Amino acid sequence: MVRSIDNHNDDHQDGWETEALDNGDQQSTDKVLVEAAFKGTPVPPWNKQITVRAVVTSLVLSLVFNFIVCKLNLTTGVIPSLNVAAGLLGFAVVKTWTTVLEKLGLLKQPFTRQENTVIQTCVVASSGIAFSSGTASYLLGMSPLVSGQGDSGNTPENVKRLSLGWMIGFLFVVSFVGLFSIVTLRKIMILKYKLTYPSGTATAYLINSFHTPKGAKLAKKQVAVLFKSFAVSFVWAFFQWFYTAVDGCGFSNFPTFGLQAYDKKFYFDFSSTYIGVGMICPYMVNVSMLLGAIFSWGVLWPIIEGKKGVWYSAELSPTSLHGLQGYKVFIAISMMLGDGLYHVLFMLIKTIHSLIVKNSGKKDSSVVAPGASVLDSETADYDEIRRTEFFMKDQIPNKVALSGYVVLAIISVIVVPFIFHQLKWYHILVAYAIAPILAFCNAYGCGLTDWSLASNYGKLAIIIFSSWVGLNNGGVVAGLASCGVMMSIVSTASDLMQDFKTGYLTLSSPRSMFFAQVIGTAIGCIMSPMVFWFFYKAYPIGDPNGTYPAPYGLLYRGIALLGVEGISSLPKNCLNLVIVFFLIAFAINLIKELLQRYETKLGLHRFVPSPMCMAIPFYLGGFFGIDMCVGSLILFLWERRNKQQATDFAPAVASGLICGDSLWGVPAAILSLLNVKPPICMKFLSAAVNAKVDSFLEGN
Repeated sequence: MVRSIDNHNDDHQDGWETEALDNGDQQSTDKVLVEAAFKGTPVPPWNKQITVRAVVTSLVLSLVFNFIVCKLNLTTGVIPSLNVAAGLLGFAVVKTWTTVLEKLGLLKQPFTRQENTVIQTCVVASSGIAFSSGTASYLLGMSPLVSGQGDSGNTPENVKRLSLGWMIGFLFVVSFVGLFSIVTLRKIMILKYKLTYPSGTATAYLINSFHTPKGAKLAKKQVAVLFKSFAVSFVWAFFQWFYTAVDGCGFSNFPTFGLQAYDKKFYFDFSSTYIGVGMICPYMVNVSMLLGAIFSWGVLWPIIEGKKGVWYSAELSPTSLHGLQGYKVFIAISMMLGDGLYHVLFMLIKTIHSLIVKNSGKKDSSVVAPGASVLDSETADYDEIRRTEFFMKDQIPNKVALSGYVVLAIISVIVVPFIFHQLKWYHILVAYAIAPILAFCNAYGCGLTDWSLASNYGKLAIIIFSSWVGLNNGGVVAGLASCGVMMSIVSTASDLMQDFKTGYLTLSSPRSMFFAQVIGTAIGCIMSPMVFWFFYKAYPIGDPNGTYPAPYGLLYRGIALLGVEGISSLPKNCLNLVIVFFLIAFAINLIKELLQRYETKLGLHRFVPSPMCMAIPFYLGGFFGIDMCVGSLILFLWERRNKQQATDFAPAVASGLICGDSLWGVPAAILSLLNVKPPICMKFLSAAVNAKVDSFLEGN
């Protein structure tokens, strides 16, 4: 499932995954054909689905994907779907290995789709911790560098120095609880309510297609394309490095549209990462970011900047939250909260309505007991009977799930206050008391719409607990830490249910899915902080003018400050703008929903921008939105030329571009740690400044 620092990217998964699902539906018009194709293939028991080679492959790919997600988190926070890359690379690695062993006559166990599903589950679970760990959001918001960018809340009680030890400990304490929170509802979600979980379904169709003869051939071609685009992206990133001797140098600071536009953060920065991201994300997501950048940096900020000395003091530093920076941060937050509140309310209403409708009707006859015949249910077919039969095997006892949640919750209640003394045991107890309800709502809503609202529940937790604790008692750190507790539970719960859906469609055992998620979570709890620490030591993480600005660190801290200080922390007239943009975000979503429901001829809802996506460039600028729109343009032209080829290979090309550019960050960070600097600085000056520089040099 797709993740991002915020749920704006939950809409992103409507990109390739929807297309993949459409392709799967085309392939499975006659449902019997799906499982009939595997009728002669034995299904291994659950403990044979989790193999040593699967775990080793997952470990290696988890390292790769953690670097990718960490870099994306620390730049813009926009993370595309990496499910296709995880499934495809997992297939490529193990298939290559088993083919070699088979030729040598040493193959003992063939590579199955169940093992492929286990690998994909492990990798996505591990890289998902990079999302819920908050290393680029709520944890970073506690750090001295981020807290020092504001004028208020910068007290010892509201600042916590990051340390690798307590970060890993905190993640281990809170990340596993969500796995037990709704595992008892898996049969209701998958069999009774038959929730679609589009991401899990699309992934299952991809894996099923990989392991059919035709699908395996296509997968091999996709792997070849992925590695070609990976090599091009990596070499291009390496080439760019030579021109970045100091900050502000290189192709990433190319004033594409002129120096004046560059000052307003409008330029193309030649990032293959975000070109790839743009190829995966829906068109309207990328356009929304560009529109947000044009409106904020082209219209709104220049107007507010003209009020310097009237609305706010002209003597304030550029990073002060009581100056222009405050308007940028809090208006962006208001749009995110407006968008988030709408989706929470919408999902809550939709969940309640769906439950009422389902429970008021007759018993769902489509739930087939193991061993039932086709005659037992009019809606039952061979696929459903076979899938239900295997889904009902190897069950996880409800007593184990409930006792696991209670035991892990007790451990968290005891341990978390030692890590964050600002939080008391009763704060954690309250969080764990309400978390299963929110986890159910999120998992159910995700099954209906593919939207995960984990970050929105986290923001609500920040406001509630930070105001409860208060500024003098460390409410900022308390709110940010409670965000981590809530996000970890809500996010992992919906992820697990997605995996159960994938396992259901690939005949993978629920027990193997659960343990694969546990293994992936454990890998992520160690690997995600270590990868972040690697970047943290090599670069000034959180510096708005640095290579890795990590914008959500300051944004999440701003939400906590809003909770402890209220509206008194806002600059003059900022409250009015905050309310206006909050309502605008809410209204845009409402208009989109009404158009989607009542205007079906022209499909105008497709052209309504996303408020969450518009809010991201309010703080960062438009350069990455331009990159992503270039990716959209490439995809559009490719589809016009050959739609089927674009559908088959665009995700692989995009994944390769993202992987290559992101993985260059590893050797670049190592060189930075070794104080090896690039030999050239490529910088652009205006003609007037250049004349002054020439004059100065001639004078010396």
